[in-house]
Amino acid sequence: MGEVVIETNYMGDLHLAQAMDPSFNTAMGTSSRSAVLVIPMTTSSSANEDGTNPGGVGGELDKQDAWLPLTESRNGSTYSVTFHLLCSGIGTQALSLPVAFAALGWAWGCICLLLAFAWQLYTIRLLVLSHESDTGTRYSRYLQLAIRAFGQKLGKLLVMFPMIYLSNGACVQLIIAGGLTMELFFKTVCNDGATTYCHPMTGTECFLVFMIMAIIVAQFPNLNSIAGVSLIGSITAIVYCTIIWSISIAKGRPNGISYNPPEMESTMDRFGRILNAIGIVFLAFRGHNVILEIQGTLPSEPKHPIHKRMWRGVIISYAIIAICLLPLAITGFWAHGNKVPSSVLAIAAILRSASQLPGHNITSRYVLGVICILVIIHCLSTFQIYGMVVFDNLELKYTMRKNKPCPRWLRVAFRFLFGGLAFFIAVTFPFFVSLAPLIGGLTLPMAYAYPCFMWITLKKPKPKGLMWCINVGLGCLGLVLSVVLVVAAAWNLARKGLNANFFKP
Repeated sequence: MGEVVIETNYMGDLHLAQAMDPSFNTAMGTSSRSAVLVIPMTTSSSANEDGTNPGGVGGELDKQDAWLPLTESRNGSTYSVTFHLLCSGIGTQALSLPVAFAALGWAWGCICLLLAFAWQLYTIRLLVLSHESDTGTRYSRYLQLAIRAFGQKLGKLLVMFPMIYLSNGACVQLIIAGGLTMELFFKTVCNDGATTYCHPMTGTECFLVFMIMAIIVAQFPNLNSIAGVSLIGSITAIVYCTIIWSISIAKGRPNGISYNPPEMESTMDRFGRILNAIGIVFLAFRGHNVILEIQGTLPSEPKHPIHKRMWRGVIISYAIIAICLLPLAITGFWAHGNKVPSSVLAIAAILRSASQLPGHNITSRYVLGVICILVIIHCLSTFQIYGMVVFDNLELKYTMRKNKPCPRWLRVAFRFLFGGLAFFIAVTFPFFVSLAPLIGGLTLPMAYAYPCFMWITLKKPKPKGLMWCINVGLGCLGLVLSVVLVVAAAWNLARKGLNANFFKP
C-alpha cells in the first residue's frame, strides 16, 4: 500500500487528502499543525513479489476502501465490467430516439446520433485512462477524480449535484419507469379491466411492488457481487430493443406516413423542438457517473494494466449498445414517421405503439406483455448499479464517524431506508421524469465536458498541442451545449406547461 507524506501546514493539500481519504482524521489526533502526516492511499502495488495478491484481491486497499460497497471486492473481470456497462448504458430513454428523428429528419438525426456516440465514447476513454495515476493511486469514484483535478471546493461544486441526480435521481426515475410499465402490463393482462376475474393495479401499488422487489435484490454486498444481476439486465435490454425494432420492420409502413417535421406555429417553437430533439439524442447515452466505480472492481495486476481490461469491456459493451440503439431509432422513425408519440416521456404510449401488429390484436397483447416484463427486469437490474453508488455514500458517512465497517443489519437498514425515500419521492413527484430534459442538461457536462478538462489537468499535455486543443474544444463545446439544452428545455416547459400531478402516479 502506497503512502503519501503531507505537511499539515499546507492546508490545500490537507483538505484534498481529507476528501480522498477521510479516515486520516484518526491519524491526526492532537498533533500540531507543523507535524507531518503519512496517509495511506489505494495503490496498485501487489502484496507478493511475483505479482499475485493474497485472497484474490487485486492490489492493496486502504482501510476505508475495504469497507465500502464499491471497492470492498476487486475480483472483477472484463466480463463483469461488460455486463455492468451494458446494463447501465441501455435504458428506456433510448425508446425516445424516434421522437428526436421526427424533429431532426433522417440526415441530421443520424449525424447527431453518431456524433453523440463518438463523443461520449471518447470521454469514456479519458475517464478510463485517468482512473489510475502514474504513482499507482486509483480513483474509484467520479467525485474523487474531480477533486483531484479541480481541487476540493471546485470539484465538489461542479460534480456534487450532478452525482446526486445521476445516482439518487436515476433510482427514482427507474421506480417511475418500472412502476408505469408494470401498470401497463397489468392493464394488458386484464384487458383494461374488461375481465371480471382480473383487476389492474393502481399506479401507487405498482410503484410499491417495484420498489420492494428492487430493495430485496439490492441486498448483495457490493458492486462486484451483482455481475450476474447485470448480466440478466443486459440480456433483457438487448432482447426488448431487438423485439421493438424487429416489429417495426415486420409491420411495415402505414399509408400516409410523412417524414417531414410537423408544422410549428412559430420559428421559436420549431427551434425549441430541434434543440429538444438534440437533447434527447445526447442524453440517450448514460452511465458516465459509474464508469470509474465499475473500473474500481478490477484487480490491480502489473502484467495486465487495468485500463486495457476496462477498455476492452467498454468496446464490447458499447458496440452492442450501438447495435441496439441505432436500429431502434432508424426503424422506429421509418415505421411511424412524424406520427410517433409526441411525448418523449410517454413510456406506455411508445410501448403500445411499438408492439402493435395490424390484424393481430391478441398477438399484440402477448408481445406487449413480454416487452413489459423485459423492461421491468431491466429496470430492476439497473437500479442495483446506480443504487450501489448511493449505498456507498451512506456507508461512507458511517465508517468515517465510527472508524469500522458497517454491520450487516445496518447495511440492510440503509437500503430499505433509501428504498422508502425513493418510493416516497416517486409517488409524490410522478412528473419527475418530465423534468429529465431540464435537469439532464445541467448534468450533461459530466459526460461531455468535465472528462476533457480533468484529463488536461491530470495528464498535462503540451499547451496548444493537438490533444490539448481537442480536449479544450470538446470541453467548451460540451459546456455550451449544456447551456443551450437547459434553455431549450425551460422554453418547452414554459410553452407546454408542467402536469404537476402530485401523489397521482
